[in-house]
Amino acid sequence: MPQPPRKPGEPREPGKPGKPREPRKKIWVAAIAATTALAGALTALLLLPGNGGTSPHPVSADEAQRLALARFRAYEASPAEVTVRLPAAETGDGTITVRAVVDHHAHRAVGAYEIVDDTRTVQGLLAWDQEGIAVARPPAAAPGAEPGRTTTRTPAPDIVTTAAQAVRRAGTLKREEWTRRPYSTAPLDRALRLVVSVAADRPDDAALLARSGPLWLRDERLDGHGYGVFSGPRPTQSVSASPADDSTLTYWIDADGNLRRVTARMSPGHYATVDFVATRVRTVVPGAPWTKG
Repeated sequence: MPQPPRKPGEPREPGKPGKPREPRKKIWVAAIAATTALAGALTALLLLPGNGGTSPHPVSADEAQRLALARFRAYEASPAEVTVRLPAAETGDGTITVRAVVDHHAHRAVGAYEIVDDTRTVQGLLAWDQEGIAVARPPAAAPGAEPGRTTTRTPAPDIVTTAAQAVRRAGTLKREEWTRRPYSTAPLDRALRLVVSVAADRPDDAALLARSGPLWLRDERLDGHGYGVFSGPRPTQSVSASPADDSTLTYWIDADGNLRRVTARMSPGHYATVDFVATRVRTVVPGAPWTKG
């Protein structure tokens, strides 16, 4: 016969025990174990290549694809304004800065250079392609460049300091006003050669690229934008001082594969930096000194 419901506070009948409860200690142990396991899984996931890990690692498939697009994106964005910076000497004293416009379709560039050390500042105009470098007129000392001297004089007309000025000035010069020479092994020559060789008219093969040893190094922000930093294979024309060295090049590439910066190790502790500071500029690289006449 069914028993009437037990009233609150009424003792249970003998032999009718309630459902046994798990000890609280066991419940807490199980909860802690589950939490620890979940945290471990998340940590392992975050450290997998291509998933935001903070340690350098071989590139994942997605990162290889991003790296494979960089040279093609640079080609598409041409003509582009670039700034090249490197030490003026192996000792690190002084700096060389070149502000230029590069046309990767024509494999040519024109720019204004400035060499600054403890005693002087030298400025001038140069152009370069895949074969070598051309310098326009003898370099002129910048007014007031002597130590301890200041001046308010207007710079001489032949002095150019920006990429746009360099292109305009180059457009007024004839072929015979340039002095051409082949590339040497000097750091400046290697840096300029990198500028015209870093782009390609088609994407690289991501699978082959991944097997050639590039590394994802870190994430970094430049001018408020995020970039992945990669140690990568050399371009077709290497700027390495020693073929036996690891890759001398480091690339800053955004999520869409756009190339923002390249650095090249010229010697231990000394680097050249190429910044792509403006892309798809309206300025066109002039034909001189390559045109005849």
